[in-house]
Amino acid sequence: MSFSHSPSPSPATPDQRLAQLSTWLATTGLVQVETRRPASADASFRRYFRLDVVPEMREKLGATLVAMDAPPERENVPAFIHVDGLLRDAGVTVPAIVARDVDNGFLLLSDLGTTTYLQRLDIDNAPFMYSDAVDALIKFQLASQPGVLPEFDRAFVMRELNIFPEWYVERHLGVQLDDKQTATLQGVFDTIAANVLAQPQVYMHRDYHSRNLMWLDQGNPGVLDFQDAVYGPVTYDLASLLRDAYVQWDEEVVLDWVVRYWQRAKQVGLPVDPDIDNFYRDFEFMALQRHIKILGIFCRLNYRDNKPNYMGDLPTVLDYVRKTCNRYGALKPLLKLLDSIEARAPDVRYTF
Repeated sequence: MSFSHSPSPSPATPDQRLAQLSTWLATTGLVQVETRRPASADASFRRYFRLDVVPEMREKLGATLVAMDAPPERENVPAFIHVDGLLRDAGVTVPAIVARDVDNGFLLLSDLGTTTYLQRLDIDNAPFMYSDAVDALIKFQLASQPGVLPEFDRAFVMRELNIFPEWYVERHLGVQLDDKQTATLQGVFDTIAANVLAQPQVYMHRDYHSRNLMWLDQGNPGVLDFQDAVYGPVTYDLASLLRDAYVQWDEEVVLDWVVRYWQRAKQVGLPVDPDIDNFYRDFEFMALQRHIKILGIFCRLNYRDNKPNYMGDLPTVLDYVRKTCNRYGALKPLLKLLDSIEARAPDVRYTF
């Protein structure tokens, strides 16, 4: 399923869009436009601004609202609205859409606060916070129906994986793969794709991790950045949550959390593998697919989009990749390939 949106004939500059956004916000009569300030950074072309609500509406709407600027030639606002509704109907806490100008890519949203899971997580509260996150995830997965969201099919999987050789290997490491190395890499990609595409399919957030989950006084977690949701492997969002690029936990702790999810998922009838060893293998293959993609995406954000902040997380992601590949014979060719290309690469520094 796709969501059509009409791109602007001539894309506006960021300053022009900010002026258009301010004009539109003034027409809503809900916020004090002069109080606008940045609300968060984003890896996409979206921008978010926090504004104070006009005094007469604060009892109804709260003290602040968040404006989203999503250039329609770059971002898909109808998809955001659609998935927001799916999550809300499933009982997940998401921003309420207070006002909208879909044609121009502007939304005014309820404010889920400023505290992300990443900012609050520690070893003491993590079990409770992840339990809440798993509860919300299961609610979303239980609402799943085919044909409602785009499919995470083979073309999708391979397109994501192939970001890695282009941006991590060639652009970041400065290595050109030879034909044998390319064949090795594609063979591992085929193995990964075969596993993840054989898994049961559910609704999939695609970025369900500590930077997109908000800590709230009640209704945890608040869920953000869901507009790219698809219909795909049941382990994907769990892998995104527990093999997070921004926070890393000991393997035995992650295994315990995976088992707890698996037990709860079975109890409520989600289509998880009845054998925990098979389920954990699927979880690991899914996390690996995501981490290979992330290595490429973080480098693309740096070199193409001038967003270097993600480069400091490359070592964590690479550590995940290496450990997973070392545990499965079918994946060890990727480990050997990494050893080979990193030995050939110029000196790469990860401190920024």
